[in-house]
Amino acid sequence: MNYNKPELRHIQVTRYVTPLREGGSLPAIVEADDDFLYVLKFKGAGQGVKALIAELIGGEIARVLGLRVPELVFAHVDEAFGRTEPDEEIQDLLKASTGLNLALHYLSRSITYDPAVTTVDPLLASQIVWLDCFLINMDRTVRNTNMLWWHKELWLIDHGASLYFHHSWQGWEEKAIKPFALIKDHVLLPQASVLEEVDKSFRALLDSEIIHSIVKLIPDEWLAADTSFTSIEEHRSVYARFLITRLSHSSTFVKAAQDAGKALI
Repeated sequence: MNYNKPELRHIQVTRYVTPLREGGSLPAIVEADDDFLYVLKFKGAGQGVKALIAELIGGEIARVLGLRVPELVFAHVDEAFGRTEPDEEIQDLLKASTGLNLALHYLSRSITYDPAVTTVDPLLASQIVWLDCFLINMDRTVRNTNMLWWHKELWLIDHGASLYFHHSWQGWEEKAIKPFALIKDHVLLPQASVLEEVDKSFRALLDSEIIHSIVKLIPDEWLAADTSFTSIEEHRSVYARFLITRLSHSSTFVKAAQDAGKALI
């Protein structure tokens, strides 16, 4: 399969606009040197760079599959950036996040997806459910949909809770082939009625070359923070091997999602 390696732009954060006090990671709306606004995910937040790695991999895989995701960029935070911030908690976060972070283009005037207001068609619902099974994303529930309605289209945000296997590397090979039990709580599961068709089409779009290309985007400095591996390349390789293995066993998590959907009826 021909595939052009994705290239993420680099921006310099110039202004802290406002915090988004949702969850424990304290993302923020910031302005950059290109005059655009971004939602900045800080490496100094609770889950550290692992949340940024999950965000990067999840967002880029979603993009390859044709789903709408705001542009991801590498965001540089200067050492002096937080000195004028009066909020001590935010100041500490900025100091801990000096250097390379991750940001998403801010979708101005978007609104949080509400399943009680907008119904998603079965194909799109099945595509998103498949993606979240693949990424083992636990954070797309009625309580927190992590989807935005913008210009009459559905956009996916916040994949930082995906790939939670990397918080404990032990037994990652077994985790790669297991179904995703938490899919039962997915906000779109009731509409996801064409999972087998989506599985077939998505397996045709993803392959090992694409997965390796996306994993290569992970900055070395983010991988170096974890001392569980003998080298950065070994660390990077495990991400690729996990995803390739999981893709080859997609029928397992598709079947589990279908069973969970039937249990809702």
